[in-house]
Amino acid sequence: MPTLSIFFGLIIRMYYKDHQPPHIHVQYQNSSAVIDIATGNLTEGQLPVRQIRLIQAWVEIHKDNLIADWELCRNGEEPFKIEPLK
Repeated sequence: MPTLSIFFGLIIRMYYKDHQPPHIHVQYQNSSAVIDIATGNLTEGQLPVRQIRLIQAWVEIHKDNLIADWELCRNGEEPFKIEPLK
């Protein structure tokens, strides 16, 4: 599972050849979650509210890059790293 970005203790990954809809997997401390790329909504798991908001902002900024990486992963190709929030 490639790591796309790491910031503020959040680790963002995508699985190769994963199921639809396009989403990312987020790890934060002992919590994990799945975030829908199109909406930024949490669809599985739990994260603190502050971390969800950080991820939602990051997804909105990098939505086009995330969709491009999703297509790469769906084809079994290595995705590009995405700049973290600063």
